Amino acid sequence: MKRFLPILVWLPNYQSSNIRGDLSAGLTVGVMLIPQGMAYSMLAGLPPIYGLYASTVPLILYAIFGTSRQLAVGPVAMVALLIATGVGQLAEPGSAQFVSLAILLALLVGSIQLLMGLFRLGFMVNFLSHPVISGFTSAAALIIGLSQLKHLLGIDLPRSSYVFEIIIGAFKNIELINLPTLATGLIGIVVITWLKRLNRSIPGPLVVVAVGIGVVYWLNLHLLGIKIVQEVPQGLPVFSIPTIDYGSVSSLLPIALTIALVGFMESIAVAKSIQSKHKDYQIDANQELIGLGMANLVGSLFKSFPTVGGFSRTAVNDQAGAKTGLASIISAALIILTLLFLTPLFYYLPMAILASVIMVAVFGLIDFKEAKQLWKTDRTDFYMLLTTFLTTLGLGIEQGIMVGVVLSLAMVIYRSTYPHIASLGKIPNTSYYRNVERFPQVEQRSDILVMRFDAPLFFANTNFFKDKLTQLMQQKGHHLKLVILNAEAISTMDSSAIHMLVDCFNELKEAGITIYLTGVIGPVRDIMYKSGLINLIEEANMFMHVHDAVAYYDSDHRQQPPLNQHAVQTNVEHHSAKRNRWD
Repeated sequence: MKRFLPILVWLPNYQSSNIRGDLSAGLTVGVMLIPQGMAYSMLAGLPPIYGLYASTVPLILYAIFGTSRQLAVGPVAMVALLIATGVGQLAEPGSAQFVSLAILLALLVGSIQLLMGLFRLGFMVNFLSHPVISGFTSAAALIIGLSQLKHLLGIDLPRSSYVFEIIIGAFKNIELINLPTLATGLIGIVVITWLKRLNRSIPGPLVVVAVGIGVVYWLNLHLLGIKIVQEVPQGLPVFSIPTIDYGSVSSLLPIALTIALVGFMESIAVAKSIQSKHKDYQIDANQELIGLGMANLVGSLFKSFPTVGGFSRTAVNDQAGAKTGLASIISAALIILTLLFLTPLFYYLPMAILASVIMVAVFGLIDFKEAKQLWKTDRTDFYMLLTTFLTTLGLGIEQGIMVGVVLSLAMVIYRSTYPHIASLGKIPNTSYYRNVERFPQVEQRSDILVMRFDAPLFFANTNFFKDKLTQLMQQKGHHLKLVILNAEAISTMDSSAIHMLVDCFNELKEAGITIYLTGVIGPVRDIMYKSGLINLIEEANMFMHVHDAVAYYDSDHRQQPPLNQHAVQTNVEHHSAKRNRWD
C-alpha cells in the first residue's frame, strides 16, 4: 500500500518539527495560487473561478499519491495555453461548451497519465531531450506572454498561438491602446519583478492583486476603460461527471496526449531538481504519473481543468520550508476558504494585473543560458533547440512539441545507427591503447588493427560497423595480419549483429587475417555461447585487454622460441593462464 499511497510513508511518521515549515509553505503557495490560478484560467479561455477550482482537489490528490514532497501542483501557463489552443478549435472560449470540453480534457489527461503509470511507462519521457524541451519551453513562454498583450494594452486582438499574428494585430490597433490599462499592467510587472528580486518569499502577485483591486475600487478606474474581472461565483465546485461523447473524445485526444506528456515532463523535471536537495525520499517516475493522473482524473469530477507541477510555485514551496505533502493540503484548504468567503473581493480585479502576473511568470522560462551553453559545447543540440524554438513560434504549440518529439527520436536513431568507433594505438612505454585521433603520439603497427566499438551492436548499426571495419582494414593495406576488436563498450548483441559478425569473421579467415576479441563483458559472452559464435572465434582468441592480445600474437607469430623443454613449459604456463583469465 505504501508503494501506491506514498502518503502512508510520511504521514504516520510525521514529526512535529515539520509543521512550521509546512504551514508557512502551504500558506505562501496558497496565496500565490489565488491570483495565478485566476490568471491561468483566463489564459486557458475559462472564467477565472475555474482556476480556483483547479487549485483544490488536484492538490489534495497529488499529496496522497505523489512521491515528491515539495512539488506544487496546480494551473500552469504552458498547459493553459495548450488548453486554449486545443479546445479553442472546437468551441468559443468562455462558452459553456468550452468549459465542458476543458473539464473533459482533464479527465482524458488524467486517464492517460494514470494508465502510463500503471503500465510503468515513465521511461517515455526520456525520448524528449533537454535541448528540445528548452527550445519548446522558451517559445511557448514567448507565445504565452505575448498572448496577454490584449489585456495589457486594453485592446481587442484575435486569439492566436502564432507570435507573428499577435504582434501584427497589436501594431494594427496601436492607436486604440487604453493608456490607463497599459499603465496599470506595466506598474504590475515592475512591482512583481522588483519584489521578486528584493525577497522571493514576498508574494508579489498577491501584493499587486490586492493593491490593484484597492486602487481601481477607490479611484473608480474601471470608468476609464480598465477592464475588471467583475462577478466571481462563490462556493465550492459540486461533484459532476464530465459529459463524454465519442466525437469530443476523439477530437481532444491529440491535445490530451500532448498535455499528459508535457505536463509530466515539466513536473518530473522540477520534482527531481528539488529532490536533489532532500535525501530523505526518492522520486518514482511511474508513481508520479499515477499521482498526476489521479489529480487530473478526480479533479475533473470537481470542475478542474488539467493541472501539473509548476516551476515557480514549487521553488517557493521549497524555499518557504515545505517538508511533506501536508503543505499542498494546507494550500488547498486556503483556496477552499477563499471560494467559500472571499470571492466577492475580486470583483474589481483589473485584467491588466492578471496579465502582468502571467507575463512575469512565463518570461522567466525563456532560457538564454542553455542556448549559449549549447552553442559553445554541442552545436548539434543547439540546432535541435533552435529548430524546436522556431517551429513552435512559426507553426504553433502542438506542432512545436510534435517536431520536438520527432527530432529527439531522430537523434536517438542517428546516434544508435552511427555510434563512435575508434582505431587504437599503443601509448609508448605503457600497456595502454588509446584513440589514434586523440593521441597522435601513440604507436601504430601496420600488421595489427585495433578497433573499439562504443555502443550496443544491433540491427540498426551492423552495416555501419562492417563498413567502418572495411575502411580501417583498407587503410592498413596488405600488411594487415591481425584485427583486434575491443568490445568492452558493447553491452549487448542481437541476432542481426551475430549474423554480421559471422560473415565478417569468415571473410577475415579467408583473407588469412586473424581475429581477436578483448574486454567482452559477461552478457555478451553469454550471447556468443548461446548463438554458437564462440565456436567461430574460439575462446582461445578472447582476451581481457588489448595488450594481452598483442603479446599473445607476438609470442606465436614473431618470436617463436625453439621447442626445448623451457619453451614447452613456458607455453604450457601461458595457455594455462589464458584458460583462467576469465575467473
